[in-house]
Amino acid sequence: MKKRLFCAMVAATALMFLYGFGAYGISVEGPGATSTAVASTKESVEIVTVRPSTETMSRQQLPYFVGISEATAGAKGISMNLVVIPPGAAAKPHIHRGYESAIYLLEGRVETRYGPGLTKSMINEAGDFIFIPADVPHQPINLSATESARAIVARNDPNEQEHVFPYNPKEELHSSSP
Repeated sequence: MKKRLFCAMVAATALMFLYGFGAYGISVEGPGATSTAVASTKESVEIVTVRPSTETMSRQQLPYFVGISEATAGAKGISMNLVVIPPGAAAKPHIHRGYESAIYLLEGRVETRYGPGLTKSMINEAGDFIFIPADVPHQPINLSATESARAIVARNDPNEQEHVFPYNPKEELHSSSP
């Protein structure tokens, strides 16, 4: 018991010391991810490694694995996650308000409906890089009924889900009618 108390006191003292001098980068657990880095000071910055430990459901209703974000790595201008689209599944139509997305499709074939009313469409396959400008409504759909599609998604938003908003294509089509 004394040994545990001593270890806790040493850890607490170390944290106060590190944060008191502007250091960061200790092990942190976020939703669905664990990140680890060696302490750093203002003079030296360390690399952060994040290993997702559990699947999380995104606002788009797709399973994803939290990677780099403000919460997991202290990122200031980027997030990067692994997104899985189950066989035959589709994300809920959505918009990333004010933020761009860059996607690398690792596995699968995906149709992305996009634009006002989701009236445009593009099909991508494994190996494709995809860019989605800020504020463009979109909905990715896995074209396979038997295999998941997997993609790495990066955004210039360190809070990976905070600026994701649902999009109703029917509302936009009706509001733009004469």
